[in-house]
Amino acid sequence: MARSTPRHGPRDERGVLAARILQQARASFAEDGYAGTTVRAVARAAGVDPALVYHYYGSKEGLLDAATSPPRDFLDEIVAAWQAPQGELGEQLVRRMLRNWENPAHEPVLRAILQIAGHEPAMREKLRTIIERSMMGPAEQALGEPERLARSGLIATQFLGLAFMRYVWKIEPIATMTEDELVAGIAPTIQRYLDGDIGAAATARAVTGA
Repeated sequence: MARSTPRHGPRDERGVLAARILQQARASFAEDGYAGTTVRAVARAAGVDPALVYHYYGSKEGLLDAATSPPRDFLDEIVAAWQAPQGELGEQLVRRMLRNWENPAHEPVLRAILQIAGHEPAMREKLRTIIERSMMGPAEQALGEPERLARSGLIATQFLGLAFMRYVWKIEPIATMTEDELVAGIAPTIQRYLDGDIGAAATARAVTGA
């Protein structure tokens, strides 16, 4: 089998090459983690010279940062979910979370973030920022202060757990449940976090900020 010759870029637009590098980097980070991913291997998979990866992204750390930046439409889905009527919020949040993960453009990015955050401080900080600003932040459209952070934080714990069980660890039966089955099982809990009793301690923390 003939080996492909790495291309340095003059015959391709920068955006095309950069997108191809990021696609391969996301797949590698998601499957092999940070330590198991090398710039050389990413470049080989993308059909470019490793120097071009460094030219575009500066370092392996810069490549990781670019490869794990959530797509804009991922964030748009979260904002849209919070605009549902109050009584439908639980269901809509679950459905849009599932569809975000099952979007082939989003899944490698999200999976890489979760897998790497456990042992890379920079990625852990990125995950914290995504949760606070992108997952919990839009909750202000539907939840009033001072309980917004407590309620949206509890919702985030459910979604992170579901993401690990279904998409990262692929544990049955969660991994193969249908969307409707998951909505039926999880949405009522999400709805309770939205407008039900979350306990005196959580309420007190929300009020005092302690």
